Formats: sequence, structure tokens, C-alpha cells
Amino acid sequence: MKIAIIGLPNCGKTSVFNALTRQTVETAAFSSGRMEPNLAAVKVPDPRLQALTAIYKPKKTTAAEVQYVDVNAFRGGEAKEKELSPELLGYIGAADALLHVVRAFDDDHVAHPRGSVDPQRDHDQVELELIFSDLMVIERRLERLEKELRKLAGQEKEIRADEKELLDRLKADLEQERPLRDHDLSPQEEKLLRGYALLSLKPVLVVPNIGEDRIAEPPILKVSSGRSSVVPLSAKIEAEMAQLNDSEAAEFMESLGIKEPARDRVIASSYALLGLISFLTVGEDEVRAWAIRKGTAAVEAAGVIHSDIQRGYIRAEVVAYQDLVQARNMVAAKKLGKVRLEGKEYVVQDGDICHFLFNV
Repeated sequence: MKIAIIGLPNCGKTSVFNALTRQTVETAAFSSGRMEPNLAAVKVPDPRLQALTAIYKPKKTTAAEVQYVDVNAFRGGEAKEKELSPELLGYIGAADALLHVVRAFDDDHVAHPRGSVDPQRDHDQVELELIFSDLMVIERRLERLEKELRKLAGQEKEIRADEKELLDRLKADLEQERPLRDHDLSPQEEKLLRGYALLSLKPVLVVPNIGEDRIAEPPILKVSSGRSSVVPLSAKIEAEMAQLNDSEAAEFMESLGIKEPARDRVIASSYALLGLISFLTVGEDEVRAWAIRKGTAAVEAAGVIHSDIQRGYIRAEVVAYQDLVQARNMVAAKKLGKVRLEGKEYVVQDGDICHFLFNV
């Protein structure tokens, strides 16, 4: 799963990327006009893995991962040309979700493209650019549909007519400056729109990039009511902390009165925003978290491990995380009656520890 980091110039996008990925990418890299994005996979923090590792002492422990892509900044300012570049559209359109960095820090040495710091204004500007991009895509498609409908007949015409009716509704929303993620779509409608890579339809995590002086009282932003959330973060502090070892980071947080890294909250929120949960597998060789979409059936979850397990699925032995931790091992959990046998249609829950039985 890939998340594109977007924002206006000098909002601190690359600093946020460094904080999340523990890298040290030059923060002025995009000022030179280079379009090649920075890409890195990040392990999703999961305290359950630590507890299970302490029990099983495996050869390795593997966390679930998400990918972050640090793309070029939006134009900002009062640019007359509102259309996003094809390169930027390509990078954002290929992402599964967006992480929108909004500048909420003051720094006389870092110019703001609009001349002043106003988080709500900047958030709304980028949101409007996403909306405008989608409006152009839909208007172009509607023009083609109208020509096609004049030539078609029968079932094919009905399918195109349904598509046109949906796009007309979405166009009306966009013209009212409503992002498409606020629109209540059916699974069939979502499937129909998948090929359009509509930007304002993507889930978005808004990250106000705050200064040290705003950690206790971050700005309150009004964001879309759809699939969106807000997690404030001080990119400067988090990027510095990401380069420290655990003991040094703990001392640093204590000196600032921080209980946990905002980095972990951003990654966990990104994971949840993508609609992902983790099921776990345990053993002496490996303790591992596997990413699946919420609502995934057991037979499909088995296929995440290996297609042979899905093909030869018999049943799954399932125990809740808390029950296994209390029992200390699977044998004891079985004696306590905490292990269930589940069929193909069982919907896997977050934190389920699964052992799949199969035959191929």
C-alpha cells in the first residue's frame, strides 16, 4: 500500500518523510525542480509483536509495512495555471491514500509561498486543487460519453448511461467544492471509478507540521467529513528523534514532555486510513504481522501468506491475541478452550493469531 505525501512548497513534506522513514533526504531536494520522488517502506508500530517475540523468542520478527512517496510540491502562490503537472498527477494517482502536510510553524528563514502562515487556508487550497483536477477528468469523460451514447444501443448503452448518471452526480459535488471522499458510493460505483484515479476520492491524513511551541496546542483544522483524519506532528523534532537510539530518544521526549513519538501515531493512522488490519502468525522461526483489508475472509487471508495455503485451505486455528498472551503458548490456549476452528468464510479480526491447515 502506497501513500503519497503532498503539500505546498516549504511546508516540510520531506522533513515529514524523513521522520516517518528514518532517512536523511536533503530537504531542499525539490527546490531544484527534480521530479523523481523519494520512496521508502516503513514498518507499522505494533506492540503486540514485541509481546509475542518475548514469548516465542523467534529467529526474526516481521512487522506489516506501508510505503510513503515524497512527491514534488504543489505550485502554491497565486499561479494562474491550476492544472497539476502530468508527472505529479501520475505519482499521486498511483497512490492508495494521501498524506497532506500543512505548514503550521513559523520560521523567518523558510519563506511561505503565500507570504504568511495560515494552516486552514493552505489546506483548503490543496484540497481545491485536487477537486479541480477531478473535475477536469470527469468533464472530459462526460464529453466522450455523450458521443458514445449517441452510437450505442441495448445493454452497452445502459451501462454507459449509468456511468454518465454517476459522473453527473459527482460533477455536481465537485462544482460545490466537495471532495469525492465525502460522497457515499456503493461498491459497484467504487469499482466503476477505480480506473479514473480520482484524487479527491482518496483517503487523506492531514498532518499539520507544527513548531516546538505548538506541541501542546496544535491548530484545529476543518477537514472533509469523509475518509480523513488529522494527526499533528513536528517534523523537525521527529526527524531528529528518528536518528537517535531508543534510550536517547526517550531522554529527548522526556525533555520535551512528549509521551510517545507522533511518528508512530501518523504511521498507525495511515495504516488504519487504508482500511488495513493485521492478523498474526507465531512460531520459533518467525513472529509476523500480515496486512489485510478489514472484512477479509480467512481463506483470502491465507492467500496473503501463500497461494498454496489458499488453494488447499481446510480450516484455521484462531486465537485472540490477549488470550494467547495470557496462556503463553498455543497448547495452553487450546487446553483453556481459547482456540477456535474457523472455516473459509470466517472474517479475520485485527489481532487474530492464525494457524492455517491446508492440503495441496
